[in-house]
Amino acid sequence: MIEPLPRSGSRQPAALSAAVATPSADGDLGGLRGTVAIRGGGSKLRRLVSFLGPGYLVAVGYMDPGNWATSLAAGSRFGYGLLFVAFLANLMAIVLQALAIRLGIASGRDLARACREFLPRGVNIPLWLMAEVAIIATDLAEVIGTAIGLQLLFGIPLAWGVLITSLDVVMVLALQHFGFRKIEAFIIAMLAVITLSFGAQILMADPDWGAVARGFIPDATVLTDPDRLYLALGILGATVMPHNLYLHSAIVQTRAYGPSLDQRREAINLATIDSTLALIFALGINASILILAAATFHASGRLDVTELGEAHGLLMPLLGASVAPSLFAIALIACGLNSTVTATLAGQTVMEGFVQLRFQPWIRRLVTRALAIVPAAAVTIIAGEHGTASLLILSQVILSLQLPFAVLPLVWFTADRRRLGTLTAPRWLTAIAVVIAAVIIALNGMLTWTYVVG
Repeated sequence: MIEPLPRSGSRQPAALSAAVATPSADGDLGGLRGTVAIRGGGSKLRRLVSFLGPGYLVAVGYMDPGNWATSLAAGSRFGYGLLFVAFLANLMAIVLQALAIRLGIASGRDLARACREFLPRGVNIPLWLMAEVAIIATDLAEVIGTAIGLQLLFGIPLAWGVLITSLDVVMVLALQHFGFRKIEAFIIAMLAVITLSFGAQILMADPDWGAVARGFIPDATVLTDPDRLYLALGILGATVMPHNLYLHSAIVQTRAYGPSLDQRREAINLATIDSTLALIFALGINASILILAAATFHASGRLDVTELGEAHGLLMPLLGASVAPSLFAIALIACGLNSTVTATLAGQTVMEGFVQLRFQPWIRRLVTRALAIVPAAAVTIIAGEHGTASLLILSQVILSLQLPFAVLPLVWFTADRRRLGTLTAPRWLTAIAVVIAAVIIALNGMLTWTYVVG
């Protein structure tokens, strides 16, 4: 029989880590926990293959339509100058997602459920509300992005495209019905489409690779220039996304890795490899968007391109290839569809974990999507495409402002031996995570001071 993990303030021994929480009906993502078998025996590489997948679902959140708007704005205005921000944000993401993996496998609890069980109610409720705001902001970005993609590729009016995106609940339900591996296969297929699309566009743009390399060198002016800081925080919010921390700690438990200490330790290592490889891939996509904007728009003197539709219209005359705009729109739709799946799973995790409310997935999806569609439709009708571009970037800054409310509990839980025992995060990893949390909080404070107080 497996014992429950101790609550905050209890005096349970560190040896408790020899046990792990068993799967329960509470927060199991609709019965998906432990449904993916692990190949026993053989080489470590064969076992690693069984763990490949969750990292790519998480990586989707690092290349959603909101990220596109932020990267386009950064590349067109500052050229390659903010590439280093994307790189540093990706390193932060690798560390934080590794902690989310550790929490999920070592404790058998996702981050939302751990918050509910280990934190006082007065702290837990605000954290839940912040998590919901982050998911709505994520959904808002994919609603607008997918609608713009449909408009660019098929000529569907933007307002109608916003409404059509509500029908994606059918796709999500179908994927969940066929099992978690089918969800992963769909995500990876869409990522392949995105990669091919951007690869072709980068070849057409022929960027200055020397300038690209210099763009990865840190530049302190990002701290003194409010415009650079705003876009840098947008990149940070689009890269290190709070809902991904909740999602990853849950979906990593879809693997049937076994209850023993050695099995869980190996699972943490293999899942971390999967996550790291996927996030390196995501960095390549994010950098490609920024590089494309720098090589086409900034290089031609177009320093104010922030709208996805405007970027689409300028690609053909600047690149001299009629296929470039279509590739851009196809990749945008693929990003929106991918983000739809991961936002739904994150929404389930947060709702089940924090407040133990278990809605049918289609009900949960429609509620979340409705909360995103209302502001998206309103802005689309009132302000048109220019308003949606501003809303996309704002959604990413909102995500950045929500980050501390997910990062701080995660760092605390994974550093406490009373909860994870011998699977507690190494001190050096916790130290790095604390620095990352401090940087995020400091940058958010600078943004608030600059735009609210200053």
